[in-house]
Amino acid sequence: MGYDSFIPAVSPEESSMQLPARLGIVLALCTAVPTLAIAQQAYQPAPGRTLLRAGHVLDVHTGKEAAAQTIIVEGDHIVAIAPTVSTPAKSGDREIDLTADTVLPGLIDVHTHLTMSTNFDPYFELSMTDGKEAIIGVENAKTTLEAGFTSVRNVGAGGFTDVALRDEINAGHIPGPHMQVSGPALGITGGHMDENLLPQQYHVTGEGVADGIPAVQHMVRQNIKYGADLIKIGASGGVLSKGDDPQASQYTLEEMQAIVADAHRLGRKVAAHAHGAQAILWASEAGVDSIEHGSYLDDAGIAMMKKHGTYLVPTAYLIDWMQTNGHLPAFYQQKMHDVSAVEKQNAIKAIKAGVKVALGTDAAVYPHGLNAHELDVYVNQFGMSPLAAIQTGTINAADLMGWTDHTGSLDPGKWADIIAVSGDPLADVRILQHVPFVMKGGVIYKDEANPAAIDKLQASTPSSPTTQVPAF
Repeated sequence: MGYDSFIPAVSPEESSMQLPARLGIVLALCTAVPTLAIAQQAYQPAPGRTLLRAGHVLDVHTGKEAAAQTIIVEGDHIVAIAPTVSTPAKSGDREIDLTADTVLPGLIDVHTHLTMSTNFDPYFELSMTDGKEAIIGVENAKTTLEAGFTSVRNVGAGGFTDVALRDEINAGHIPGPHMQVSGPALGITGGHMDENLLPQQYHVTGEGVADGIPAVQHMVRQNIKYGADLIKIGASGGVLSKGDDPQASQYTLEEMQAIVADAHRLGRKVAAHAHGAQAILWASEAGVDSIEHGSYLDDAGIAMMKKHGTYLVPTAYLIDWMQTNGHLPAFYQQKMHDVSAVEKQNAIKAIKAGVKVALGTDAAVYPHGLNAHELDVYVNQFGMSPLAAIQTGTINAADLMGWTDHTGSLDPGKWADIIAVSGDPLADVRILQHVPFVMKGGVIYKDEANPAAIDKLQASTPSSPTTQVPAF
């Protein structure tokens, strides 16, 4: 029986007058049908309390490492941290032995591309589909989470595949970090965010291309319509794109002001890909929340970033990885060489001047899962203390994302996003390159010492069928 069998036949003359009533009949019939109880597999926190028995707990605000502490988790949140000696287990509690480890909040990477892979062959790029991106994203989300990164910003993806990835992770269907996602990045015609590999006869344009104030306003609103948590823009040219110059500004100051005004009014932050000095200056003046890369950052840009409280996201480790492992087409290689020659020294200058820094890696430019190598660069090349470096990937990154109330530190009421490492990361930040224990939202996704403790997918079935009642 088709749906039209429920609808009484009427003449064409009657149809326009009776359409609201006819729709009401259809809605009433459809919504009166009981919703079937269907089992759904999902990652879920263990019932009751989970007691994490920690050797030391790192307070990322102060650098203090309290010994012999127990972190009490209920559901997906931390409810208390107390000395282990005064926190006996109760009936039904789950205890996790981390007494040989240092426990700290899950790390945050504010510049990832989970739906992309480290392949710079132009044919590979041209043969990419939304389906492939989505599958790649599932793989990389798991890798990133198991590397100890429990939250990320995904700044650029085709076909809103990062929106779908975020939603499936949030539903508990697949393992991955908490995500803020941008969907397609906005950029000018022929710019870093456009598709420039094919000749004119194919008339191919990048998804996020928009020129002029009305067009960029429309694109901001469209991205938000389809699920974007933030807006990513191309303020300058880039490295891994054909025919543009990283030092050249792309969006005008006025276009970026329009983007920021609409994004902020609609509750979204703005991340600006910006290598060139002019682009950094204009983007910061326009009010973007973060400058990504910042390769040619100069004194004027530093002053403007400090004035507006703009974060710098250096994405520095990729330079080291590229020098050793990168095999780029010639039209990318020279730009990579030029940017690499200046980016780190300008980042050091900005850090010394007091510009705020959040950890971001551009993962996909190098393999996913190596994210914590960024911290090594901050300490051993930029001169940060280990604590300051860890803060870029915890409290600073959470602040940039607007998630300070949710994550970034181990405090009661925050998400139970918790990692553990063997040794003291304040003595050697490179310890964080291997994370043997990962909990996100109260679910244990990795425990090398006790694999049996890892939480598995569980069936979650409604207790009984429900009847939906239309509400008007």
